[in-house]
Amino acid sequence: MGLKSWLSIPFAKLEANKVKKWSNAPIVAQKNVLEELIGGAKNTQFGKDHQFSEITTYEAFKKHVPVTDYEGLKSYVDQVKDGVADVLWKGKPIYLCKTSGTTSGTKYIPITKESISNHIDAARNAILCYIAETGKAQFVDHKMIFLQGSPELDTTGAIPTGRLSGIVAHHVPNYLQKNRMPSFKPNCIDDWEKKVAAIVKETSKERMSLISGIPPWVQMYFERLLKQTGKQYIKDVFPDFSLFIYGGVNYGPYAPIFEKLIGKKVDTIELYPASEGFIAYQDSQVAEGMLLNVNAGIFYEFIPADEFFDENPTRIALEDVKLHVNYALILSSNAGLWGYSIGDTVKFTSLSPYRLIVSGRIKHFTSAFGEHVIAEEAESAMQVTCTDQQATINDFHLAPQVNPPEGELPFHEWFIEFQDKPTDLKGFSQQLDKELQKRNSYYKDLISGNILQPLKINAVKKSAFQDYMKSIGKLGGQNKLPRLANDRKIADQLL
Repeated sequence: MGLKSWLSIPFAKLEANKVKKWSNAPIVAQKNVLEELIGGAKNTQFGKDHQFSEITTYEAFKKHVPVTDYEGLKSYVDQVKDGVADVLWKGKPIYLCKTSGTTSGTKYIPITKESISNHIDAARNAILCYIAETGKAQFVDHKMIFLQGSPELDTTGAIPTGRLSGIVAHHVPNYLQKNRMPSFKPNCIDDWEKKVAAIVKETSKERMSLISGIPPWVQMYFERLLKQTGKQYIKDVFPDFSLFIYGGVNYGPYAPIFEKLIGKKVDTIELYPASEGFIAYQDSQVAEGMLLNVNAGIFYEFIPADEFFDENPTRIALEDVKLHVNYALILSSNAGLWGYSIGDTVKFTSLSPYRLIVSGRIKHFTSAFGEHVIAEEAESAMQVTCTDQQATINDFHLAPQVNPPEGELPFHEWFIEFQDKPTDLKGFSQQLDKELQKRNSYYKDLISGNILQPLKINAVKKSAFQDYMKSIGKLGGQNKLPRLANDRKIADQLL
């Protein structure tokens, strides 16, 4: 064990105790956050427009601040982009985070001097909680790679603008800079395939111990690395590799592929970062779910997902959430977001402390027939089926087929890119259908009532999903393929 790893253990325990302190008093923390947010923005344009001076309780907050989305705040954000101060938050933001929106095109999310620490500290705390719990710290002595967007910022406007991962790269602590990869030049390459090739060349002979990124793009990096080096497993390229940190998608369907590529099991840490704020992170290798970041300038609200599109949905604060209910996540923050729906749905796995899983996207579901299948159900069904049928997949996409061939019932069509195909595709399909019925009673009723026929699988060629993402200009970085759809826009492109 090196000096750095030796020193990191007592430091990790100290910081983990701080995390435990605020996570054991979450309602108090959230009450304080709301008061700080109202106080910090009461003299802004948004604060004056929404009578922040009259808000003293959560009920008053709900009365004055409506639930909205990017379009609802866009007129304010446009002023922020033009350099106007005191619009959504006091002063001007230090960055604008550029991100792709499903309905709004490109979005620009403010990051303020008060909110930037949220993005940095949460990622750091996730690693420190891991060290404190496991005592494993040797990885800090070696190289760490973060597959991310370009750190280059556009400074032509009033506010420096870039991708979230690129912005955060400018704030990596000094003690990690020497260990961190890739270096600046390859990290700035825009073309993802060229970028991965450059990173493979740069890192293949390094002593890598920690790797972080969105699973499908890390998988691509691993496959290119093995091809370049001629090695059979990643463990042969990086013998010290022991920790994989990921976010963005459910790791479950990727786990068998990664274990096969790596050649051994490695510990993992799940993160829940978003352009709007770092919402949660895995603080334990034992407990299910990620710890909600309740003490970091974000006030959380929740709407039951099945009420989200109602005229007057139920809107509650953290203290009123229940276990295993699918909620749309709403947040207000010291970045200047107010009553903002980020589009994700979550479920709580623990209320003491508050831990959650990401269950899907509020607009990414399959419900052409009223079944409302969400990502968590589809991914769980897929994971069990792959395990039982001894198959592995790279990814999948589920779409409804409402216009089947004449004489057939409608059905769910699953586009699956197999890494290792099952020996019995029909048996795989039958089990997948049964597993989905177990998880979604509405789907089960549609099958048993002969409204739908059992699902059908379209086994697409390898790299089909990468090719699709490349065709729409979203290969790599923080981009993710929607696994569920309520239409056939992606399905028809895949066909």
